[in-house]
Amino acid sequence: MTATSAKIDPRPRWQAHAPLTIPLPWRPWLLDQGSLTARLVAASGGNFRVEVLAQALRQPSREERTALGLPERQVALVREVLLRGHGEPWVYARSVVPLAVLRGRYGFLRRLGTKPLGALLFRDAGIRRGAIAVTQRRPPRFLLTAADEPLSWVRRSLFFVDQQPLLVAEMFLPGFRP
Repeated sequence: MTATSAKIDPRPRWQAHAPLTIPLPWRPWLLDQGSLTARLVAASGGNFRVEVLAQALRQPSREERTALGLPERQVALVREVLLRGHGEPWVYARSVVPLAVLRGRYGFLRRLGTKPLGALLFRDAGIRRGAIAVTQRRPPRFLLTAADEPLSWVRRSLFFVDQQPLLVAEMFLPGFRP
């Protein structure tokens, strides 16, 4: 299965973070409003890289369109990456960038390559983060190493770029230990 056919489960029950329901070691990773990229770089001692799995204009999932307020057939830039620490896949991230964001001064987001999106989102004072929601889901099939893979923690939030939303979901994979 290719990354382009994978999605973070489009039917999760996203919940505003309730710290008491999240195990203590996971709280700083799931609830921190800062850059996950920066935390991962620090946790890996700088042995960090972004592996682009897919990036294309295509239709987001229904759940993603709803979160972004996009019409049913609207395409967006969908980017899927693995964030690797010490060569291990730690996080599967999926971002959905509507065309309205790409038409403005943020058109360069089409050409990120292996640069982490998080580094750009937190460097620009004109971008603000919305609330973080969390859930648990199984990793996409193409990332599974065993049929009985445990549920993974996922966090999601909207970022507002010149008042236009973009969506970022980050799934912590079994190889990551908080």
